[in-house]
Amino acid sequence: MSIVEIVSFGYLHDAPPVAHLTIDLRHHFRDPHVSPELRYMTADDAPVRAAVMGTPGIAALVDATATAVAAFASGPSAGAVTVADGCAGGRHRAPTFARALADRLTAAGYTVTVHHRDLDKPVVQR
Repeated sequence: MSIVEIVSFGYLHDAPPVAHLTIDLRHHFRDPHVSPELRYMTADDAPVRAAVMGTPGIAALVDATATAVAAFASGPSAGAVTVADGCAGGRHRAPTFARALADRLTAAGYTVTVHHRDLDKPVVQR
């Protein structure tokens, strides 16, 4: 089975990483940053993960992205498939999505690595 590399990131910190598939979570999914009780938490915290995964459309996007990864992996060229997923600051939506996608792909038999580029960076003041 193929190798999949997933990188979560925040658009407000730097340009998106190079990837075969880039998922932009900024505009269609509510940002936990707007909730004062979640703002300084990260995807390492259960309330953030629950808020993100409870957002309508997120689970379907995880499934659709897994399907897209399978399409890339079934192509005739060998090599890892890289998925980058980003939100504004890279602390809430993107790492939660990355972990959910990794779980889905691992269960399907893929070898998955996950890197959270901006998870530990300070909260972006906006």
